[in-house]
This record gives sequence, structure tokens and C-alpha cells, in this order.
Amino acid sequence: MRIILGAACVAALISSTTGVSATTDLPGFLPELSAGTIAVISDGEFVAQTYAMGRLAPAGAGLRDRLTILTIEDGTVRTASLNVSNSVTAAPEVIALTPDGATAFVVERLGERPAGGETVRDLSPGNRLFAVDLSDKANPVIADTIEIAPFPEALSVGPQGDRVAVVSNTPDASYLQIAAVADGRFGEVARFSLGDLGVEGSSSGPRGGITATNVQWHPSGRFLAVNINTQNRVAFFAVTEQNGALSVRSWGNIVEVGRDPFVGRFTPDGRYYLTSDWGRDFTASDLEGRLPQTPSSISVIRIADPQAQNGDARHERISGAETDVSAEGIAISPDGRLVATVNMRGTPFLQESPRFQREASVTLLTFEPETGSIAKVADYPVNGVLPEGGSFDLTGDHFLATVFEGHAGADADSGAGLEVFRVVRGERPALERLGRVPVPHGAHHVVVGQ
Repeated sequence: MRIILGAACVAALISSTTGVSATTDLPGFLPELSAGTIAVISDGEFVAQTYAMGRLAPAGAGLRDRLTILTIEDGTVRTASLNVSNSVTAAPEVIALTPDGATAFVVERLGERPAGGETVRDLSPGNRLFAVDLSDKANPVIADTIEIAPFPEALSVGPQGDRVAVVSNTPDASYLQIAAVADGRFGEVARFSLGDLGVEGSSSGPRGGITATNVQWHPSGRFLAVNINTQNRVAFFAVTEQNGALSVRSWGNIVEVGRDPFVGRFTPDGRYYLTSDWGRDFTASDLEGRLPQTPSSISVIRIADPQAQNGDARHERISGAETDVSAEGIAISPDGRLVATVNMRGTPFLQESPRFQREASVTLLTFEPETGSIAKVADYPVNGVLPEGGSFDLTGDHFLATVFEGHAGADADSGAGLEVFRVVRGERPALERLGRVPVPHGAHHVVVGQ
């Protein structure tokens, strides 16, 4: 099994548990981005072939689970990093920043490799939620850790930064958990079974066929959306607090969307919820059968009036659009008028597979907040393996997509890292590739903050 680290300068760029590098090590376009903080999470246990072969990266390769922090200030870019356990097997939404950029939260779906571990089966269930203090971005530190239900899949930080919602899928039940946060430390954790909240399964599989893969706070902080991808549905919940105790109840109807709605996002105005419907076949027993050969899609859900009582709240899927094959991550621009998905295409397959492709893609779409209509603009190629997560910068003038690893012989501009595009505005917007920022092997999500 070959391990492609992408670029020789990665070792110099981030070479210790916490290391700092000046802008001279990084592409010259980075200071153009509107971002005080760029946070990238990387999985060091997996390589691209792990999905097909089940074997982890060789222990001797020295790869580690890493959180990389890039700070842009007064035209200067600096980097720092530390080891934080995480897993690419979850949805991209395993990392989030508080609105002020002072704290990063990371959740681990699978635990760290044990001594002698060589296969995916050797990894234990993850059950930790980390709070990383970024008050000194040159020296990030894990400030707090709590245990949550095993196999957490995704997290979301509330708009006030005082709550973190997490969904987990244990062998017995799917859970929604809400952790209180104050000064970058965790408080009480409230746990709710989705079954008790009205999300019921009917199959004979684990959890009755329910798997929750995404959770997102509404911009008001009053509601949550949870994707149930195995049922092609999205459930909505109202969150209230009385005398210090949290209460969660269903809010409105559960909405049917496209096949396998893996991730989702509320629009900035809170009027819509968009899902990226990957389209996998969960009855298949191998990678070839599971991953789709037809394009993924987006579903647009119009959200009920936030003032409506539960019995009157009615959400509705009103539109959709095709994206590209195996779309995973989704992002919405700050003005709510552009949407992007990050598409793996055939890059996860072994090179001898007839379905292997060297190029993945990013799909750009336009969105009309007034009507909820969405339309595809174009697909933009990405040379690399397993791009998954993506984010617009704070002004929406740039888009960043993670690339898990490069192909054999990849140089600094095509190895593991962040693929960066400039957003070209106009009647027909477009993406213009600027280049790639090298980060440690296994990058699978990026978030941008103050």
C-alpha cells in the first residue's frame, strides 16, 4: 500500500505537536482570503485505499490525527497544529468554531489506533468531544474533553457559542446530545434518544434502520435539524430551557428528501434547509456497490414560520438540483446566494478499478433566497483523492475544499491540502482555481472563522 503525503514541505510546515510557520512556507494567495482563522482536521489512521481494503496506514509512516490552524492577520499567515483524535469515516461536520473564533470543537467517531493495530476493525468506537482553546492561535491547546455516546457522527455550535449539539449512533439507539459551553469549557450534557423524540425505525437492522449523520442549529438558536440519511428524511426539533434544564421536542413534520441526505445546512436567513443527497446503496456489501454511479443532488426545504406552534408548523421540500457523483460536503455563501458541494467522484476506488478517476470536483450552484430556487452553474475539477468538506470564506469571495491525499508523485500543488478557488461574481458566477495549500495527510473538513 502506497502512502502519498502530497508535498515534502508538509513536514517542514507542521512538524511537531505545536509548530508555527510564517507565510514564506505558504502560497502567496492566502492573505487574500477573508478569514481570521482557518481550521483543518486531518485523519492519520486512514489512507484512501482503506475504504476498499480495510487496512490502516502503516504505523511506520508517522501519520497522526491533526488539527491545523492557519491564522491570517495584517497580510501575514501563520500556522500551528496539535494532535486531536478524529475520523474521516464520519460526515465532514466533525469540527466547528465558535462565532468569535476563540474555541474549536472536534468529535471523534472512531478512537485512536492501538499499539499493533493494522485494520479498521482494530479501532475502538470514539466517544470524545474536544474543546480546543484558540485564544493564542500560535499555541492551540485542548482545554477540555467530555465523553459522549459512542460513534458520534457530527456536531454543530449554536449561534451564541454556548451550546454544542452532537448526534451519535450506538448499536441500540441514535442520540441527540447538547453540551453546555462556558469560557471554552463544557458544562452539563443533555441526551435525548431520537426514538423518544418521534424518529422511529421499522427495519430489523441496528437502531431500527435509523442513522443520524448531520445536526445543524438554526440561526435563531431555537431549533435543530437532524438528517436521518438511511430513511431519506430530515427531522426538526425545538430546543427550550427552563430553570437551567434543556427540553427538546419535535417541531413540525419530518420531511422526505432525496436518497441518502448525508449533510445539510440552514441558509443564513434561516428560511431554508439544504441537504446534500449522496445517493449510496446501503444494501451493498462492497465499495463498488455502495457508491453511486449517477450524480448526487440537493434538496431545498422551506422552513415553517418560527412563530408557528408545533401543530401548525409545516416544512416542505420545494426544489432541488443535480450536483456531481458522490457529493459529500455542502457549503452556503454568507449572503445565501451561492451553494457548493464537494464531490469525490471515482477517486476512492483502487486504481485498477474501472470506476477509478483521478479528478474529483466542486459543484457551484446559485440560490434565490426570495423563492428557494436552486440551479447548477458548473463542475470544477480537483486533482486529488477523497475531497470531502468545504467552506466559503467570511465574505464569500473564496471557496476552500479539502483534499484527503494526492496521487502518486504529487507535488505541493496537488497533494493533501486545501484546494482554493476565487469566486468570480456576475450574472453567471464561476470558480477560478488559485492553487493548493499543503496540510497534513488526511484532510477531510475545513471551517473558517474570525
